Amino acid sequence: MKTVQDYIRTIVDFPHDGIMFRDVTTLFADPRGFRMAIDQMLHPYAGQQIDKVVGLEARGFILGGAIAHQLSVGFVPIRKKGKLPGTTISQDYKLEYGEAIVEIHDDAIEAGEKILVVDDLLATGGTAAAGISLIERLGGEIVSCAFVIDLPDLGGRKVLENLGMDVHALCAFEGT
Repeated sequence: MKTVQDYIRTIVDFPHDGIMFRDVTTLFADPRGFRMAIDQMLHPYAGQQIDKVVGLEARGFILGGAIAHQLSVGFVPIRKKGKLPGTTISQDYKLEYGEAIVEIHDDAIEAGEKILVVDDLLATGGTAAAGISLIERLGGEIVSCAFVIDLPDLGGRKVLENLGMDVHALCAFEGT
């Protein structure tokens, strides 16, 4: 029987030499694989109150939208700077090669709402930590962070756990 990990393609030396890119588009393209991933991402939260799902740009939108639909709750995107049309708050964070800024609409989350953070991949944890900061600044209470893939060698899980987050991932790949 296939697992979620079996649907994920690895592309060698993308986007730089030495990187093993874990491509979830092959998972998304397969109806059984995609359904399996969504169902497994939802499973730990059965019976828990979740008011909104927050997806991190960009593959977190695909997963987060499907999960929000299954939970019958709202979906909120966290986007790269300059992509949201309304009034936003922003958070900068470090990337492997430089810095980036993510934003959320300042009215997207009400204080006290229970939030599930979703993305495809947990690497260094920088993007997720920036998203967590935005959610908390708006008063959201994060229930958990859910990912398809964890890259444990890059330490992102530890970063998020040190922030007090509950972290779930469907599979892990060694290396970068």
